[in-house]
Amino acid sequence: MPKLTRYLLAILLLLVLVAIRGFEDDLFYDPYLKFFENDYLYIDNPRREVAKLVFFTSIRFLLNTLASLGIIYLVFQDKIMIKFSVLLYAIAYVLLLIPFLYFVINPRQEDYYLFFNIRRFLIQPIGLILLLPAFYYYKLNR
Repeated sequence: MPKLTRYLLAILLLLVLVAIRGFEDDLFYDPYLKFFENDYLYIDNPRREVAKLVFFTSIRFLLNTLASLGIIYLVFQDKIMIKFSVLLYAIAYVLLLIPFLYFVINPRQEDYYLFFNIRRFLIQPIGLILLLPAFYYYKLNR
C-alpha cells in the first residue's frame, strides 16, 4: 500500500476517534459525562444503570481500540506491534474495568477524582497517545 494512502487512512481513523468523542452524548449512555462537567466534588453521584453503563463503556473502549489499532498498523505496518498492542489493550481493559465497577457500585465523594481518571482511560484513546511515540522510538532504536 502506498505511503500516502496509508497516511490518509490513518487520518480517516483519527477522524473516527474525533467523531466518537464529538458524538458521545448521542452514541453512548453515560450519566457521568454531565456529572464530571459540573462541580462534581460537591454534588451527589448521578442515578445510573450499572449494566447499561458498563456495556456502553465497553463498546466505546472497543471502538477506540479498533481505531487505534488501525492507526498503529497503518503507521508502522508491523503485525508484531499489533499483537503486542492487542495484548496491552486487553490487559488494560480488565485492569481498568475492575476499579471502574467498584467506583460505580460504591460511589464516595472522596473517590470521585480517582474514578474520573480511571474512567478517562476507558473512554478516551489514551493508549494510542502512549503507544505511538513508544513504537516510533522503538523503531528508531531498532
